[in-house]
Amino acid sequence: MIEVKQVKMACLSAVAVAALAGCASQGDLKASVAPLEAGRYGLVEAKAEGPESLAEGKAWWARLGDPALTALIDEALSAHPDMQAASARLARAQAAVQTRDAADMPQVGAHAELTRQRFTSNGLYPAPIAGNMWSIGTVQLQGQWELDLFGRHGAELRSAVGQARAAQADTQAARTLLSANVARAYVQLARQLAQREVAVRSLAQRDELLSLVRQRVDAGLDTNVELRQGEGALPETRQQIEALDEQIALSRHLLAALSAQPMAATAQLSPRLAQLQLNALPAEVPMNLLAQRADVMALRWRAEAAGAEVDAARTLFYPNINIVGFLGFNALGLDRVLKSSSQQYGATPAIDLPLFDAGRRQANLKGRLAEQDMAVAAYNGSVIEAVHDVADQLTSGQSIDRQLQEQALAQRATESAYDLALQRYRAGLGPYLTVLSAESAVLSQRRLGVDLRARAVDNRVGFIKALGGHWPAPTALAVPGAAPTTTNTSAKLSLN
Repeated sequence: MIEVKQVKMACLSAVAVAALAGCASQGDLKASVAPLEAGRYGLVEAKAEGPESLAEGKAWWARLGDPALTALIDEALSAHPDMQAASARLARAQAAVQTRDAADMPQVGAHAELTRQRFTSNGLYPAPIAGNMWSIGTVQLQGQWELDLFGRHGAELRSAVGQARAAQADTQAARTLLSANVARAYVQLARQLAQREVAVRSLAQRDELLSLVRQRVDAGLDTNVELRQGEGALPETRQQIEALDEQIALSRHLLAALSAQPMAATAQLSPRLAQLQLNALPAEVPMNLLAQRADVMALRWRAEAAGAEVDAARTLFYPNINIVGFLGFNALGLDRVLKSSSQQYGATPAIDLPLFDAGRRQANLKGRLAEQDMAVAAYNGSVIEAVHDVADQLTSGQSIDRQLQEQALAQRATESAYDLALQRYRAGLGPYLTVLSAESAVLSQRRLGVDLRARAVDNRVGFIKALGGHWPAPTALAVPGAAPTTTNTSAKLSLN
């Protein structure tokens, strides 16, 4: 009973000493960077209580309506080294949480030791020990418990949990980035294939036109000038086709690399741009989706982890209390080791007081505060960039949609003008130069139509990526001119 009371008194004394000596040496040190006001940028606060608050990005690529693209992305997410590395980082962070969690618990171990020793004749031990060989045996349990009276272990555990949550968010961000890169490369391949179709169609058109010019030259209706112009257009178009073939091959190689497959696996991949669905952009975006972006949440959790590290650094100004105990047997001579008379036990309460360290603890706290400031600043920057990214994608998407409408009208007009110019030329009512001019306008509009369509689909991919792999729910859309039908006050981004 006396020994137990002594241990308790030692612990209480440590608390009293901490109250007297611990806090004063910290100085007036605090963080200098504050998290931005979310409402200023149209954001609502994101929950960060646990991994369940990280909304998993579902297979958003299914919205494009192409099974081949879905298969490619699924293959990439399961086999790409970036995803494997992200999973390994998450496992490492989760192991760190387990390590930190165990630090607050008592540690118990078993110890057995055998020493065969000749004792000196001129030492402390008398005969018959002195001058003879003896065996010393020890078998005991020993334990250690560092009391977390000031919350250091708890702060370190919060930091480890924050880093683990950030690693989980990084994994989701890697999924979003990789799937978006595959989708964009797929759209680019579809654009190049569509441009090649335009070029092949143009080659056939120019070949037909060249045949007509030859007939008119043979009939004496045109000169060799028109003939040479028609002949020069063919190699130019063939060169464009060859350049597109090179780009198509490189795009297929890129898709094979992104999906971690052999180059030959995508050699016959031929997506059609017209089959990729073009979803209508929303008029408004619920900005709380931005707060759920995996990269934004990862930086937020790292900022919270850095704050926990600051708390842990502050506890170093307080005493550290450690209790070590042992219980077992020790004897001179192995035949007596396990006898009841060989029992031994004890406890060692230890108190370390931080009195003077030449400013090391204060410097450590300053460093942790600086790391917290950097983490908060990185989080603030990610929020601003997320808002910027979505605003750009929404603005570009709306503009591209309007350009598509105007381009469709322009292409119909140029196609009609070309048909009329060709009919007049065949009838001898118009010059060949008019046909060439009309054909140039048609080819230009065809290429522009392909590029705009590809840009529109790529914009939808970029828009979903900017929202962290989420597409706004239909209930979040605002119909211009319609009366409000909900009382939801969540912030939205509107560019109308």
